[in-house]
Amino acid sequence: MYFQYKAPKIFLYRSQKLYINSCMYHRIFIILLICCFSWGQPELQQYYYGGLDREYYLYIPESIQPESPLVFIFHGYTGSAYGIMAYSGFNSIADENGFAVCYPQGMIDNSGNTFFNVGYSFHWNESVDDVGFAISLAGYLQSEYNLSQINTFSTGMSNGGDLSYLLGCEASTIFRAVGPVSGIMMEWIYDSCEPEYPISLLEIHGTNDNVSWWNGDLEDEGGWGPYVGVNTAIQYWSEINNCSITVLDTIFDNNQSDGSYIVTEKHQNGINDNEVWLYKVINGGHDWPGAYGNMDINASEVVWDFFNDFSLRYNIGDIDFNGSIDVIDLLLISDEVLFNMDYNFLSDCNNDDLVDINDLFAILSMVLGY
Repeated sequence: MYFQYKAPKIFLYRSQKLYINSCMYHRIFIILLICCFSWGQPELQQYYYGGLDREYYLYIPESIQPESPLVFIFHGYTGSAYGIMAYSGFNSIADENGFAVCYPQGMIDNSGNTFFNVGYSFHWNESVDDVGFAISLAGYLQSEYNLSQINTFSTGMSNGGDLSYLLGCEASTIFRAVGPVSGIMMEWIYDSCEPEYPISLLEIHGTNDNVSWWNGDLEDEGGWGPYVGVNTAIQYWSEINNCSITVLDTIFDNNQSDGSYIVTEKHQNGINDNEVWLYKVINGGHDWPGAYGNMDINASEVVWDFFNDFSLRYNIGDIDFNGSIDVIDLLLISDEVLFNMDYNFLSDCNNDDLVDINDLFAILSMVLGY
């Protein structure tokens, strides 16, 4: 699409011509600049799930490679997908590190506020299935854009962080790690949490958070519904991961004007080398550090570094993740073909969305070195 500009046939003095031409070119430049900026921005997309038209933004860097990670970022209560995309700065981090970012939009509750359904007391009548939505959307994006089915992660602010906890409990086969910011575990989530696979978790939380209280609110004084304290949640995730080492450290307070500093607590040596991290923002509020509140860290960079640290490096054909394609992989794919087992994309060597005899022969050729 293009346009051709024709100058109007108006007789003017030379100085007037120069002034009008200057204004005209200036306006054209601004219009083109706005258009170019708009073309480069993610567009709000729709996805039908659970009888509802859901919305999300998807950002994919131009340099992205097949099997790149996928990060979900959920906004807070009353917030928006566009808002958290703007203040988190995750698109720039995605450009630098080569991963895709999805920003789902919450639904509208009876009070007219956007939300993700984690069972707040005033949402007792809400039936929105945000866990199912996240699982379904992840599968669609992984398939549609050739993104990693293994290295998919979730983070979010406040209500979005609460949902990330819930996904860690109920969708551990989809999300490899979660990183809530100012999030909490509702008591019902804490009591029912039994992840199929223990996963790594990071929480960034202010001790003076006046919305998601550090010590929890089991009596529901705040009106959100009962929820456990941050230390209780971290201890739970450390225990289910069988972490045996705890390392404490204090981050250098390089911005004393924000009135806070950060102590880190890292639970290590867990199942499958999983770890559970807590960034305790002393005197910190209900914030996304680096965007507002504490400025000693950039929460988005900390979250991505955490996800990257616990990404699984793999190759198609290496079904047992041992770093090589060998006889064990051949036996595993043979079982998948013979017993018609659930689809495993690592076994789909020819990328035809099927695991069949052709993939078996492909693995055999790799083992034999052909």
